[in-house]
Amino acid sequence: MGLMDGLLLTLINAAACLTFPKLLSVLLTFKNKHTEAVQATVSSNNATSEVPSLLY
Repeated sequence: MGLMDGLLLTLINAAACLTFPKLLSVLLTFKNKHTEAVQATVSSNNATSEVPSLLY
């Protein structure tokens, strides 16, 4: 492998290492916000139900 091939692969690797974590964090943040919205809707529907006591 020539010097130019090694430099090109190094630059591609550096770009991937810098952009992949940012892209992943954006996607996970979007997913968590969507999940929290769904959980808030579900929990608001169950807010009126009573929880049985298990104390004897």
